[in-house]
Amino acid sequence: MSRLQLSALLVSLAGIAVSAYLTVLHYAGVIPGCPVTGPINCEAVLSSSYAVIGGTAVPTSAAGIVWFGVSALLWTRPAGRAHLVWSGVGLATVLYLVFIEIVRLGVICLWCTATHVLVVAIGLIALASRPATNTARD
Repeated sequence: MSRLQLSALLVSLAGIAVSAYLTVLHYAGVIPGCPVTGPINCEAVLSSSYAVIGGTAVPTSAAGIVWFGVSALLWTRPAGRAHLVWSGVGLATVLYLVFIEIVRLGVICLWCTATHVLVVAIGLIALASRPATNTARD
């Protein structure tokens, strides 16, 4: 396993940990410690209708557990196109969630931002790990 793969695996495991923490707190009805005034307000984000998937009782953090879990499994294999595609899915989701936080809610959540940074890190590692393509023509 390369250093980049190991790094991505560790980042994925960190993402599982943060997402699991947020999921447990969601079901316990507890908002994680975070400022609640000004532009940083975890309570406003995590108690909004956007904090659950499609109006269900399933928090978006549970989807984070799944995404980071699949990422971790992928990184146990050599880097390839699947890593790039999966990272692209994560990055698109992060863009959507950051839009929701900033534009729709007008605040951000530090815990959510932590997971977003982890997804971006995995995306960058996937780009750095992509297999070299042979562009020379015979």
